Amino acid sequence: MVIKRISVPLRRRQALALAAGTLLPLGAQADDALALVKAVHERPAGRDVATLSRMELVEKGRAPRVRTLATYRLDKGGGETAHLLRFLAPEDIAGTGLLSVAKADGSTDQWLYLPELDRVRRIAGDRKGGRFVGSELYYEDLQERKPALDQHRLLGAETLEGIDCQVVESMPVEATNSVYRKRVSWIDPKAAMVLRVDHFERDDTRPGKRWLLGQRRQIQGYWTVTDSRMVDLASGRETRLVVEKALYDRRLPARLFTPQSLADERLEAEFRP
Repeated sequence: MVIKRISVPLRRRQALALAAGTLLPLGAQADDALALVKAVHERPAGRDVATLSRMELVEKGRAPRVRTLATYRLDKGGGETAHLLRFLAPEDIAGTGLLSVAKADGSTDQWLYLPELDRVRRIAGDRKGGRFVGSELYYEDLQERKPALDQHRLLGAETLEGIDCQVVESMPVEATNSVYRKRVSWIDPKAAMVLRVDHFERDDTRPGKRWLLGQRRQIQGYWTVTDSRMVDLASGRETRLVVEKALYDRRLPARLFTPQSLADERLEAEFRP
């Protein structure tokens, strides 16, 4: 995704706006930023959804490695959601599964199932920065992050491919709660969708990774990200995720989203799109 060139850098425009008295006070910026992030987090997404997707691991000089996977999400109510990811192909990764349960207090429990070991193991909190099955996605990237876990502020406005976006900086309230020092998101306020996220891991001046929305469309009335990429800005490696099919509101049973069922993919096979 390409940023439309603008004549005045973002921070310079902020300084000019502040001098002119047109920039909101910091408290108002934080309130507006939080409201925007909440709108994204609370965007209607159905009670549940099942998807069939293609993951492409892209590295310069090598043919892309392609994986097929099914994912499931369930809104359990009371501020708790569950996500299940299962690889279907190729053979060397088929059956591998990841279960993430986001709790109302903002914490997330994760479990990984590896078929070759026939074992479910819990992902320790200090491993949230580990790469998930060789992709550019960290375990933390596969968690649902609640707005209250971060402090948010508006940095300004920019245009991405003709779409007017609000740029929001989000920093963890507790530094130990995230592998990232901060995130900067470009948000389409009309659709309440994120179009780009820069992830700052080692310092506050240079992002290490960048998430980009490639395509989105409405499925059963719900805005759905159908093509996205996570790019390692140093190496150029990227992980692309393409949703080939999505089905909402299928009444997925809660029993699919337990560590016990993670070890038996037959339990969720009938619900695959």
